[in-house]
Amino acid sequence: MLLEVEGLQVAYGDYQVVWDVSLTVGAGETVALLGPNGSGKSSVVNAISGLVTAVGGDVRLDGESLLARPTHRRAESGVAHVLERRAVFPKLTVLENLRLGAWHPRARAARAASLERVYGLFPKLRERRGQLAGEMSGGEQQMLALGRGLMSLPRLLIVDEPFLGLAPQVIGQLREVFRTLSAEGVAILFIEQNVTLSLTMSDRAYVLESGRLVASGPSPDLRDDPRIARVFLGA
Repeated sequence: MLLEVEGLQVAYGDYQVVWDVSLTVGAGETVALLGPNGSGKSSVVNAISGLVTAVGGDVRLDGESLLARPTHRRAESGVAHVLERRAVFPKLTVLENLRLGAWHPRARAARAASLERVYGLFPKLRERRGQLAGEMSGGEQQMLALGRGLMSLPRLLIVDEPFLGLAPQVIGQLREVFRTLSAEGVAILFIEQNVTLSLTMSDRAYVLESGRLVASGPSPDLRDDPRIARVFLGA
């Protein structure tokens, strides 16, 4: 497995929000992390990328622990994190945003080739490369955020709510991009509120409730799992 999370625990001061969560993501695998609002999903992925500090457990990439590495060192190791609600730089152009994604030496050396790769995945970004990011639609900003993440040459791409508020046509385009990345060997771990969508586009899924893992398995097996209805619908 490329990513191994074992017994992860996360707390904010004295308030613990994640208990003993373990999950894995293999190279080229797409894995969904599901759960209702407040279940701890963002805390888990933030601990993986180093945006919050784990208070217990371990996070390993290629068998090596990441816990002692700050966020930028984890990015250099191949972990890219696309935050919820895009978080692009609105006063910078599309091209400037993309170039910022290739900040570490290995990514800078491949910046020209990476730009062409991103433009191939998202042709609209090539058309809008001189436009300010803040003037783009929500779907275009999501493409830009994903493209910027890919500029860092990730082996693991973490995406928080990639389809939030997007039109069905844009969702379809992003699904195709995910398939392409997976075929290229990029591992994807994503959070999404739409359970049906998540389970149709992921290989496996993990379900959180109140900071604890309550279900996991191949996505087709979870579609009719009664635990999903209980977690999301209270059934």
